[in-house]
Amino acid sequence: MGRKPAVKSESVTQNWAQPQRDRLAFIELRLRFMGEVQRQDLVDRFGVQTAAATRDFSIYKEMASDNLFYDAKGKTYRIGEKFKPFFEFPLERIMALLSHGFGDGEPVPRGSWIHTDSPFRLHQPDLDVLAVVTRAIHQKRPLDMEYHSLSSGAGKRVILPYALVDTGLRWHVRAFDRKSKEFRDFVISRIKNPQLMPYETMAEGEQSQSDIQWTRIVELELVPHPDRPHPEITEMDYGMAHGCLRLRLRAATVGYTLRKWNVDCSSQHVLSGEEYRLWLRDPLVLYGVHNAAIAPGYHPPVLT
Repeated sequence: MGRKPAVKSESVTQNWAQPQRDRLAFIELRLRFMGEVQRQDLVDRFGVQTAAATRDFSIYKEMASDNLFYDAKGKTYRIGEKFKPFFEFPLERIMALLSHGFGDGEPVPRGSWIHTDSPFRLHQPDLDVLAVVTRAIHQKRPLDMEYHSLSSGAGKRVILPYALVDTGLRWHVRAFDRKSKEFRDFVISRIKNPQLMPYETMAEGEQSQSDIQWTRIVELELVPHPDRPHPEITEMDYGMAHGCLRLRLRAATVGYTLRKWNVDCSSQHVLSGEEYRLWLRDPLVLYGVHNAAIAPGYHPPVLT
């Protein structure tokens, strides 16, 4: 069960109405994970007047003066060098906000309507590291970091990140790697001491539109595994239409999805475990997908 969100000083916040609590938390979230926030962001998200937004920024600055400064030229509040979070959120909430868009403020702590639970996630990114990564994505800046690779160990890297990806077991960032001159996936928990490079920008060929594995869309047709009983139940569980589930995924995420769902990707559906309830009807669609190697049972065709 996740820890209930709370603020560090209830004496400071106990007189806040819920809408103002939401707006102040929104300011902090934008600062921490985007590196900047404007009055218009509050106006657009919460429908308040500019004067009310100005008051919210004044209140936030009073309670956390080191967290932001005003850039008069850009008419933007930017993250301070001594930023320290005032609000506390569970990691799962932060990742949900990043995945589905900012907007939900920091709620008043209260019990859930019903009891819920979810499987433990192997990958738990450090929020301070994650914040630097998301600021690099938002500001389109290079990231200087120490990265721990399974193949080469620890080493310095400069990457150009542009998207977060949830594989179901871990979070990674899709980025251009200046060391290998390739687009790659970097596991966030393996990133140490990340530093934003504010005076450099992405060069041509380092942006997402140049990543073929990111821009290529792969169409998958998943069907009930031919060797499993009761295919009609599999059709119900996966919401299939006419016995088939059709997915359109980025090539960069295909292998992770097929592995997460335990899809038998062998050409003759030879995987026999009970966990394989789905079969990829045409494994040839995976040709040229870089991470297809992690798809269960997949073997690239032998070219003659």
